[in-house]
Amino acid sequence: MISEALMIFTLVSIWISLLMSMTTLGGAIHFWLQKSQELVYITPLSSYPKVTIVVPAHNEEIVIAQTVRAILDLHYPADRVEVLLFADNCNDHTAREMRRIAGLPQYRNREVKIIERVGSGGKAGVLNDALNIAHGDYIGVYDADAMPETNALYFLVNKLNEDPARYMAVFGRNKTRNAKQNFLTKCINQEVVVTQRVQHCAVWHMFKIGRIPGTNFIINRDFAKSIGGWSDGALTEDTDISFKIMQSGKLIALAYNSEAFQQEPERVHDYYFQRLRWAKGNYQVVTRNFTMLFKPSNWRVKLEVAYYSAIFFWFNAAIVLSNIIFLTNICVLIARAFDPNLAVAFTFGDSNGSLMQILLLNWLLMIVLYMLQISFAMSTQYGQATTDQIWISLASYFTYSQLFILVSLHAVFSVFLDAVLHRNGSVWVKTKRFDN
Repeated sequence: MISEALMIFTLVSIWISLLMSMTTLGGAIHFWLQKSQELVYITPLSSYPKVTIVVPAHNEEIVIAQTVRAILDLHYPADRVEVLLFADNCNDHTAREMRRIAGLPQYRNREVKIIERVGSGGKAGVLNDALNIAHGDYIGVYDADAMPETNALYFLVNKLNEDPARYMAVFGRNKTRNAKQNFLTKCINQEVVVTQRVQHCAVWHMFKIGRIPGTNFIINRDFAKSIGGWSDGALTEDTDISFKIMQSGKLIALAYNSEAFQQEPERVHDYYFQRLRWAKGNYQVVTRNFTMLFKPSNWRVKLEVAYYSAIFFWFNAAIVLSNIIFLTNICVLIARAFDPNLAVAFTFGDSNGSLMQILLLNWLLMIVLYMLQISFAMSTQYGQATTDQIWISLASYFTYSQLFILVSLHAVFSVFLDAVLHRNGSVWVKTKRFDN
């Protein structure tokens, strides 16, 4: 009876997850069909609010020079941009590199301030410090490894000007700048493109829900202060403040043509602990906001909590169970060649043939949908739609995407132990940078 209940739960859960993925893909397709008919022109903006760009950097001497150059070369009036460069608790030459670039002749008249910070709170702490000293109407954030495209800030402000009373924040897209480095970065690139070109575009198009990324976004300074800024020490400060904004009833708008090029991990170890930090941070935010499902709250918050809960807890559990069921039955069938009396662990009735076929069909549907999402996302990105991407997506399904299940299980277990043992759950391993 228990085994049958687990099988029904697993099958229904996977079908629901497939339906959600198909809905998201449909929304993205409709979004891009509309945008494909639009011509984008770089014309003067209706207004140029002053933007304070903040760059939190902790031991980033390898990549910080390129990032600072890209920020100072943005296509936006120089007198409307203030740049705050934070060398946060650094023990390398990050601050020296910042000063070297800021001191170049073409940038000497720019409003650039370099702060060698010694304090707590991590990136969120840096952003809160910046919030207190910024002079801009909006705070713009770029990570130390994120090089904005020349018109990135222009497109963010252009979107903001559509409805500044409702759009308290505007975010763009991030692209992988080291996508061709190795198989891991190729897989990460596909994940990033799908996230940016399918998921973000679909949820904004269908529900006007935006999710602040870690970089390439602007937020109204006074509004950020009014909601208490960022949560010091938060592992995913971006997700945390996104929920705060949605709860206020304001919107986080998508500027789909604002782009920044971000360096991704090139080693499995670095990737694993980066994603573990993200997963833990998202779990912490979801669990803190879970009660919003049952309290009077903004419907977008309810939808986001339900979505994150389903993805991280429900569907991950269903995938793990389906793998266990399928592999257990395969092992029993093999063992039956030596002992015909062995009973099949998971089956409906006397035979498990139908169940095996259904599970196999589910697997095939998940693989096809996974590859379809990637193929569509790549087709919307110039130069990405190649035959190589098809084979990479197939290989990544059985390797890269399965690693995320392990990361998720590790994150859940770690968050649970942090709560039980009263550990500091905000400690994280810095992602290694590469000179490329």
